[in-house]
Amino acid sequence: MELESLRSHQWFKLICGASYQHLPAIRNLALIYTLAGADCIDMAPDPATIAAAHEGIAAAIQLKSDSRSTARSPLVMVSFNDGEDPHFRKAIFDPQLCPTDCPKPCEKVCPTTAIQFSNDYNGVMSNLCYGCGRCLPLCPVQIIHTREQVYFPEDIFEQVLDGKISAIEIHTQPDRTQEFAAFWQRLSPIIPKLKLVAVSFPDCDNLREYLMSLLEGMTPKPRSLIWQTDGRPMSGDIGDGATRAALQLGQKVLNFQLPIGFVQLAGGTNASTVPKLRQSNIPVAGVAYGSYARKIVTDFLEGLGEAIPDRLEDRPDLLWQAVAIAQQLVSQIKPSCKTLKA
Repeated sequence: MELESLRSHQWFKLICGASYQHLPAIRNLALIYTLAGADCIDMAPDPATIAAAHEGIAAAIQLKSDSRSTARSPLVMVSFNDGEDPHFRKAIFDPQLCPTDCPKPCEKVCPTTAIQFSNDYNGVMSNLCYGCGRCLPLCPVQIIHTREQVYFPEDIFEQVLDGKISAIEIHTQPDRTQEFAAFWQRLSPIIPKLKLVAVSFPDCDNLREYLMSLLEGMTPKPRSLIWQTDGRPMSGDIGDGATRAALQLGQKVLNFQLPIGFVQLAGGTNASTVPKLRQSNIPVAGVAYGSYARKIVTDFLEGLGEAIPDRLEDRPDLLWQAVAIAQQLVSQIKPSCKTLKA
């Protein structure tokens, strides 16, 4: 059912963030976007994050009998990288090194309030940081650095075999053909068990040749493959213009006419992406939404001026308002989705 969305160009993927680990938010995002009709939910491959997402999905399916919901279980995807990658990092700094008169531009620019200066906490709250890097160039004294999040694919093999994980995404970079092939071989025991494998990459010179070289390293072959074009990484919440790179890269890869695989946009996707796709007649199979999809929901919930419940289903008034907001985005690419009502 989920792969039919790819074939009909109506695939919607929620990206929770390859290094985002705020468990209550992950649970609520999975709950909300499952009810809104997402086909796939992508997250960090650590057990606590996966468990939180499964709890949210299960809560949504439990509500399926409610006439307001047409929820079905989305594919659960986890992300890995075959080498250094901006999606797998955390900001870090020593707040004691901050000048007393610093205007703290890092705190202002952080999209998840991961950087905090208060009586209770000073510094980066690691579970909230997803590695966007916007704070790095703004620090007046350049004391903000990053550390890499390292995940081992072997750690999730059992969950794949148990059916708790049905898809994997691999983030790669240009000129890493050998690294990609080596990482694929590490995954080879579970590749046949996965419903879907996605490969995420940025633009570069000789891109078609690079993607073809990645295909050569895919042994065994995946049951289904997505080419995820990462236009402008982790920028969808910045503004409408951020989606331009995603559209251009998507069209470029479609023009390659690769022998296998669906083309799906990511990196800078937001509410303007699908209208511009339609206007430009770019026939991609789907769109993945990350920072923008998270922002529209969290802005609503945090704007209420009250504590956000860890179990949002305990506040159905808030839940269905959040689902309606999410569904406005989902329905752009999945017009068959009906408007949900409280």
